[in-house]
Amino acid sequence: MSAIDDSMIYDRVLAFMEADIGTGAAADEAFNALALAVFAHQFEHNQPYRRFAMQRGRTPRGVRSWRDIPAVPINAFKDLTLSCRPAEESVRIFMTSGTTKGGIRGQIHHATLTVYDRSMLLNFRRRFMPGEGRMAMGILFPTETAMPNSSLAHYLELARAECGTPDSRHWIGEAGIDTAGLYDRLDAAERSGQPFALLGASYGFVHLMDAMARDGRRFSLPEGSRILDTGGFKGQSRELEPDEFYGRLAEFFGVPRRLCINMYGMTELSTQFYDDGNAVCPSLKSGPHWIRSRVVDPLSGRDVPPGSMGVLVHHDLAHVNSVAAILTEDAGILEEGGFRLLGRVAGAQAKGCSLAVEDFLAAARG
Repeated sequence: MSAIDDSMIYDRVLAFMEADIGTGAAADEAFNALALAVFAHQFEHNQPYRRFAMQRGRTPRGVRSWRDIPAVPINAFKDLTLSCRPAEESVRIFMTSGTTKGGIRGQIHHATLTVYDRSMLLNFRRRFMPGEGRMAMGILFPTETAMPNSSLAHYLELARAECGTPDSRHWIGEAGIDTAGLYDRLDAAERSGQPFALLGASYGFVHLMDAMARDGRRFSLPEGSRILDTGGFKGQSRELEPDEFYGRLAEFFGVPRRLCINMYGMTELSTQFYDDGNAVCPSLKSGPHWIRSRVVDPLSGRDVPPGSMGVLVHHDLAHVNSVAAILTEDAGILEEGGFRLLGRVAGAQAKGCSLAVEDFLAAARG
C-alpha cells in the first residue's frame, strides 16, 4: 500500500479496536471521542459528505456526540462516490448486490484493507470461533478470485485462510454446488469426530438442503460443529421464514440451532454483527465495541422512543475511508445488548428512506 497522509486516523482506529475498553461511561466517552475524530476526517476529505453535513448544520466544530453525526442513506452509494481518497487510489472496490434501484450497484472504496480485515478477524474469532484455533471449513460461496468486488467473498476467504484448517475449501463454482464432493466431505467430518463449520450465503444453504432432500441425505456433524449464514435470500432462492430455515439446518446437518449463527453485514460497512445462535427467532444481534447502532425515524434522523420499531443506523468506526454513519433500510428494535432485525422497512418508513436519499443527493451534489 502506498503511503497515505491520513495514517494517524487509521492507527487510532486500529488501536481502539485492539483495546479492552470495557463498558460504562468511560467506554462511551472513548467511543464518542474517536467517532468525532473520524467524522472530522471524513468531513475534511469526503466532499459530497461535507456538503450534506453542512446543509444539516453539522460540522466537527459544532457536533459533540456521535449520535448527532449525520448518517448517509445506503442507496446514496449507487449515485455518488463517497470516498476520502481519490477513487483511482482504492486498493479494493466492493460493490453492492444491485437488487434494488433497477439493478444499479453501489461502490464502496477502500484505500486500505488493513482496518477492514482486522475488524473482521477480531470479531469473527470472538463470535464464531470462541475457544477454537482453527477449524475445518466448507464455504458455500464463490471464491474471491471469481468475485473480486464482493465483500462477502473477501470475508469468507479471510475466514478460510486465517481460521480454517489447510483442507478447508469452497464448494461452489461456475457449475454451482459440488454436492457429491461436499457429501463426501461431510461424511468424512462425521467419521473424524472433529468439529466442522459450514459458512455461506443463506440462499446457498437453501439450494443445498433442497438437493439433500432430493438425494435423501442427512448428516450428524460432530459436537462443536457450527453453521454461519448471512445475506438473506434476495430473490436468489425460495425464501424461508427464520424458524423454518434454522429448523431445517438443524435437521439436515445435526447442528443445534444455538450453533446456527447468523452474520448481519453490509457492503457499506467494515464491521459485522452476529447473534448467539437461533434457538429463538428473531435473534438478538450485536457488534464489537467499535460499532454502535441507533433506531431512528428516517426523515428526521431522530431516535425513536425506547422499544419502538424504526430504521437502523449503524456507526462503524472501522469504515474510515467512506462514511462511518449509515442509514439502512432495515427495520429493528433496540434492546439491552443489541437489536432485533425485523426485515426491510415498509410503508411510511420505506417512503421516509426514499425521501432521505433524495434529501442527501440534493445536498451532496450542491
